[in-house]
Amino acid sequence: MLTRADYMDIHFLKREGLSIREIARRSGLSRNTVRKYLRSDNTPRFHPPERPGKVDAFKAHLEARWREHRLSAVRLLEEIRPMGYKGSVDGVRRFLRTLRSEQTRTGKLTVRFETAPGEQAQVDWQHAGAFTDPRGRKVKVYAFVMVLSFSRALFACFTTSMALPVLLACHEEAFRRLGGALRRILYDNMKQVRVGPGKLNAQLCDFAAHHGYLPSTHRAYRPRTKGKVERAIQYLDGSLLRGREFADLCELNAFAWHWCERTANRRIHATTKARPCDLLPMEKLQPARGPWPFSEPRKVDQESFVAWRGSRYSVPPAHAGKTVFVESAAGRVYIRSGELIVAEHPQAARAGQSVAEPEHLAEVWRLSVPGPHADKAPSWRLSFETAVPVSPLSAYAEVSA
Repeated sequence: MLTRADYMDIHFLKREGLSIREIARRSGLSRNTVRKYLRSDNTPRFHPPERPGKVDAFKAHLEARWREHRLSAVRLLEEIRPMGYKGSVDGVRRFLRTLRSEQTRTGKLTVRFETAPGEQAQVDWQHAGAFTDPRGRKVKVYAFVMVLSFSRALFACFTTSMALPVLLACHEEAFRRLGGALRRILYDNMKQVRVGPGKLNAQLCDFAAHHGYLPSTHRAYRPRTKGKVERAIQYLDGSLLRGREFADLCELNAFAWHWCERTANRRIHATTKARPCDLLPMEKLQPARGPWPFSEPRKVDQESFVAWRGSRYSVPPAHAGKTVFVESAAGRVYIRSGELIVAEHPQAARAGQSVAEPEHLAEVWRLSVPGPHADKAPSWRLSFETAVPVSPLSAYAEVSA
């Protein structure tokens, strides 16, 4: 017997573009049954059981309260007793079980979307673990993963932050490694991307416009709509990370790209039955553009340096203690105060370096060395208002005689 849920699933799958044969395969119904209910203009009437149970008259109230607040059967029993319910708490529990099972079933319902070449990529973060550095501090490591939806070509890199500047830098590295950008990129509802209902981060939108793609996020509570990147993350954990040891983040990222190029993108993909590296040329990606000058606010420390992406850069000491903005382009780092660029440096070759202008250091030294100064005034007062008596020398001569 066809249930209301079956009827709704048939029409949902049809709206998603599936054929009658595929709908029949997924639903377990015959093609004639599927065709019958798709051709019908009127929603069939689904009759309740002929012998209503004690809880039937209260189902609407129970369902509304459970979906809104997830109240327990005992709490709901307290509510419907004054409304005339004569049954036991077990009847309420049985009804709640049907709601939970329906929610679980519809939550797992997935429609696979295959996109055209160059149309879409999917991006996500994954917490990869926490490790202790040489100074005894816990450092969290995250995996950035991008999958091209048509070819399944994969890019992965590892960071110690999920901040927006790091996210955008990972994008640019992915574009460089894979050969360009897609027309659309699908994200999770991460806070770096979505800043409110229906509102995307303005800086991310500027970045996307610079590289020529359209950012979007999946429907709320429907992470399965980006299942390609979810499966790629599971594959990365088992194939790249598990059972291996790396000296540092640089070694991990070098191995990660080697793994992407030589293993992940050269395997026969289970869904496409082809190697991602063979399908990648069909994507016809948009050529990667120059780096986007993302400005990051930084506070200048008392040594007149700013910390940026693991290295330190000198600033004129007049800006010590103030907030400046750091951006990079073509291997150069620019430090700006308002509209004025106050310092420019070559970008550090590796993390942990200090890049300084000799003029900045000389000025810091000049200001930090104290010059000559007058004697410090005492913290008490002597007025000399009363004359001090002065004894004549003759008095001393008489005493000594």
